[in-house]
Amino acid sequence: MNGDTSGYGGLVVKSEPIAAADRPFGGAFDSIADAIEAAVPNHAQAITGIVIDRDQMTIQVKREHLVEVAQALRDDAALRFEMCLGVSGVHFPEQVGAELHAHYPLLSITHNRRVFLEVTAPDADPVIPSLISVYPTNDWHERETYDFFGIIFSGHPHLTRIQMPDDWMGHPQRKDYPLGGIPVEFKGAQIDPPDQRRSYNK
Repeated sequence: MNGDTSGYGGLVVKSEPIAAADRPFGGAFDSIADAIEAAVPNHAQAITGIVIDRDQMTIQVKREHLVEVAQALRDDAALRFEMCLGVSGVHFPEQVGAELHAHYPLLSITHNRRVFLEVTAPDADPVIPSLISVYPTNDWHERETYDFFGIIFSGHPHLTRIQMPDDWMGHPQRKDYPLGGIPVEFKGAQIDPPDQRRSYNK
């Protein structure tokens, strides 16, 4: 043992992205896809793929069409996804040109259904449109995703940090962010890197 108490021990798990599915999807997924195609006139340009995995539907959307697709999902009578339950960021450094992902879980109370929206942006241009105009409750969720992953939600009225101090450097949930060892003083004590905090080798 090397004393690393991070819980990972240098573990790296590589996995390929789940590929988009082909029709028929099965279950209610086909009717949702049909309704999206009817509600979004340029769906062929806006939607890059639909993934069906673990009985969940993820709609992959180009970022420039995100607001349009979300509006259709909310307002169309056959869809009626009235609630967006936030947004989560994910960082995949190995996916060149699409390193940053934003995931939006949507809930239709009317039809008792759930889907996910997924949007990507490159590290070099980490901008995704804000969905506050469609789902106002995404306000703090977008701020948190910006804080931790550095995704800039264009159109957000007050995109500032919400968890980390205002002058914090970097975005601590990215995979290229150092694991521990950041020189932070907590009540007068220095926090050491994980592998130096304690050792089980005695």
